[in-house]
This record gives sequence, C-alpha cells and structure tokens, in this order.
Amino acid sequence: MGSESESPGPVPQLRLDELLDELQARLDAARGTRDRVHSLLEAVLAVGRDLELAQALRHIVEAAVTLVDAEYGALGVIGEDQRLTQFIPVGLTDEQVRHIGALPSGHGVLGELIRHPEPLRLARISDHPGSYGFPANHPPMRTFLGVPIRIRGKVFGNLYLTEKRGGGEFDAEDESVLATLAVAAGVAIDNARLYARARQRQRWLEASAEVTSSLLSGSAEQEVLDLLLARATEIAGADLAVVALPLPDAGELEVRTAVGLGERQHRGLVLPVEGSFVGAAVRTGGLVVSTDVRKDPRITAGPPRWEGLGPAIAVPIGTPERGVRGVLMLARAAGAPLFEEDESGPLLGFAGQAAVAMELAERRRDSEQVALLRERDRIARDLHDLAIQRLFATGMTLQGAARFIDHPEAAERVMRAVDDLDETAKTIRATIFGLRLRERGPAATGLRTRVVEVVQRAARTLGFTPALRMTGLLDVTVPAEVADAAVAVLEEALSNAARHAAASAVDVSVDASAGLTLTVTDNGVGLPEDGRRSGLANLADRAATLGGTFTARRRPEGGTELTWQVPLPEA
Repeated sequence: MGSESESPGPVPQLRLDELLDELQARLDAARGTRDRVHSLLEAVLAVGRDLELAQALRHIVEAAVTLVDAEYGALGVIGEDQRLTQFIPVGLTDEQVRHIGALPSGHGVLGELIRHPEPLRLARISDHPGSYGFPANHPPMRTFLGVPIRIRGKVFGNLYLTEKRGGGEFDAEDESVLATLAVAAGVAIDNARLYARARQRQRWLEASAEVTSSLLSGSAEQEVLDLLLARATEIAGADLAVVALPLPDAGELEVRTAVGLGERQHRGLVLPVEGSFVGAAVRTGGLVVSTDVRKDPRITAGPPRWEGLGPAIAVPIGTPERGVRGVLMLARAAGAPLFEEDESGPLLGFAGQAAVAMELAERRRDSEQVALLRERDRIARDLHDLAIQRLFATGMTLQGAARFIDHPEAAERVMRAVDDLDETAKTIRATIFGLRLRERGPAATGLRTRVVEVVQRAARTLGFTPALRMTGLLDVTVPAEVADAAVAVLEEALSNAARHAAASAVDVSVDASAGLTLTVTDNGVGLPEDGRRSGLANLADRAATLGGTFTARRRPEGGTELTWQVPLPEA
C-alpha cells in the first residue's frame, strides 16, 4: 500500500515570519546603532574643530540635543564658588529667555549634579527630592539627563538635556552616548582654553610693548597711564580700570586715572594703604583677587564707590624690592565671570613690564633734567659775564655823557635810561638766581614749577587743563613758607572746583608783582546761596596766618572766583 504525503501545516510558516521580523528588527537596530555611532563621531569631530571657546560650548550643546533627540539642552560652567558662572541654553527662543529672566545659578536638580558630578537620569524631574521648581514663563520639562564634563580630572561644567522627543524617557544608551560626547567636549574645551590663553598672552605682550614704546618715546605720564588702562580694560574684559600711584607721604595712594563704571567716584581719591583694595596689593606685593568687591573685608576706607561691580583684581606695578610704582585694579560688573587663575599670570607680567618701562622713562627724564640744568648754568654764566657787564658799561658811559648835556630835559631822559638799565641788571640777576636755585634738588624747587605741577595734576580730575597765567619773580621773591601755603591753597581750590563746581573751564592766576595774589575762577554752578563750601575756611585761615586776606564770591556771569592774597617781604 502506498502512503500519502502529509501537508506541512501553518505553524512552521508563522515561525519563519517571526524569525524574519526579528531579523529585520535587529538589522534596523544595528543600522540605527551604526547611524548613531556615525553621528556621534561626526559630533566629536565637529566640536574638536572649534578653537573659540564660546563657539565650542554652543556646538557641544547643539550636538548633544541632536544625538539624544532632546527638545532642550544646556551647558553650565561651574565657577570657583561652585555656582554656575555661565549657562548656554539651546531650544529656547530669545523671547523665552527674556521672559524667564535671570538664568539659573545652580539650585535644584542642576545643583545636585554640581554637588555629585555623576550621570543623572530622571523620568520625572519633579519626583527628585532636590527639585527646585521652575520660574515663571519657563516651558514645562519632565524628563532629564545630565552628565559632567571633566578637564584634566577637574569638573568644568555639566551637560543638561530635557524632554525626550516623542514623549519617551532617556535610556541607558542615551546616557552612554552623552557621556562619550562629554569626554570629547572636555578635550575640545581644553584646546579652546589653551588657544584663548595663548592669544591673550600674545595680546598682553603686545600691550606691554606698546606701553614701553610710548614711555620711551617721551609721551607724558598721563598719556601712558591712559594707554595702560585702555589696553588692560580691553584684554581683561573689565568694566572698571583704575591706576593708583603712591604719594610722597608713605601710606597713601592717589587714584590718578579711572575708566569705566563709576569712574567719577574713583578718580582723584586719596586712599590709605591700610583699608583699601589697591593698598592690599601694595601690602602683599602681589596679586589680590575679590569675588565681590562690594563685600570685601579688606576695604574699610574711602567713600562708597563699588555700586554695580562684582569680581575684582589688583596687581602692583613693580616689586617690593625695586619699589612699587603704582597699582593696577580691574573690576567686572556684578554677576560677570570671576577673574580666573589663567588671567593672573599675564596680568602680573604686564604690570611688571609697565614698571620696568616707567623706571626707564624716569632714568631718561633724570638724564634730560641733568642736561637742562647744565644748559641753565651755561645761560646763567653768559648772562652774568656778558649781558650784565655790558649793561653796566653802557650805564656808566651814559652817566659820563650826561655831564656834557646842557639841555635839562635831555639830561633827565639819559638818567632815566641809566635807571632802566640798572633795573634790567637787577632783573637779570634775579633770573640768574632763579636758574641756579633749581639746581639744588627737589626740596628747593621754585614756586613756578610747583604751580605748574599742581595744575597738571588737577587736569586729571577736572577732565581738562586749567588756563594758567603767572606774573613776577615767583622763584625769587616768594619765601618758602608763603610758597608752601600758596601751593596748598591752589590744590584745595582746584580740588573744590573738580568736586563741586561742575565747571568746563578754570582759570588760575599767580601774581608776585605786589605781594602774592592767587586767583582761581571757574564757570561752574557757583557758590551755594549761604556762601558755605568745603575747604574755604581752611583757605581763609592760611591767608590770615600770613597776614593776608581771602575772598570767595559768585561771579555775575556764573561760576566762582577765589582770591587769596598775602604780603611779601621787601627785597
């Protein structure tokens, strides 16, 4: 008997279809994995090409959002105080960012990742015990994935991703991909920082060369200080820059120039070494840093002047061994990034180069002063040996000739000419005395030079140079005691004009032809109605002590006129 072949039935066919579907799914998964790895490699290469730090940080966040298919992403940079100093969001529009307000500083879940720098994956942010909630106008966010970014073993910041597209949750593969990107991001950020550091060091060196060249080319000290401030402000990204120079009296510094936020409150201040931020740099002989200059415990002197400022740094110009020639202070606005350690080295080098340049310029000025004194000595000898002798000879000739003149009026004119020659000889003698007086060193500097120096210093606080007129033999006829008082009065008068007058023009007149008269006028707001003003009583006391007078009045055309007058001893 033959047998009939049996039909295979439906079960094996179904099993084959299942196997084919499973194989297709695995192929799709493998293809997806391949594509994702390929995308990861492309992202790593892309962020590695960025040398500008700000651009690199944004590209890292954009690559992370794409790789894990997130709606929103951000990169937070951690500062020295373990708070977020930078926050770069992706996925939010400019309008959304504006409505949200201040960017986060590191509270809640973001702070959790700062305190515990390990990957953190959440199905619901609000379920985490450290959840801090969202500010008003913030878009809803449910899922969360965060990983730290490390550079040379130190946590630089964190990558934050929220809202997995499609309503799903971030999985272990997303975490692995993001962790891999974070490693590449650390290398890219490190390279960008090294590049930025090298560029900044180059800019500091160029600025040092520019300051040195300016000093050695004969530029005025104030011009060089202005250049120093401009370059330091530009390179360091500071909102306020100040240069303070030590005064002859030990223990005080004068703010010679200030540029930026609140410059008017700083310019012209005289601060003690003990109790000021710039003084701390002098005391320590090195760089001092403050995370918030408004609350720095080292600042106990001076008027309030730090409104709106935050991080600050001060560095001495010079060294304790060679002498501190000044202090450079830089400050950034409140909320701005702190001054990092990477910035302090080039800044110290810049200040050191500036100190060397200032010393070289001082030596050059000393050489020029010696040459000037020698030239004055030559002029004095020539005047004494030639001009005066000829005047005497001419006078004696005229006196002899007058005896032979019969006409009375002609004889009188000749004798007047003889008297004029005698007065001219006296004036030349006084000039010779004045020239040689300056050769005796700084202590014997004449009143004329001291007045010019006071007016030049006042120009820094006024913002313009006062007009100056001097009459008479100031270096010869004015005693040292009167000269000292006159210089102090002039300093006080110009300081009052800078602080209170709001003037655009100031005139200074010093006249020693009949007593010593010092007049200071301005076109400012004028004296208060009650006639009181800071320092005026002090000026009156100085005049009274020397037997003189002092008056202060409102000018009819606007402004103030101060007149300080004292008698001079007869020659």
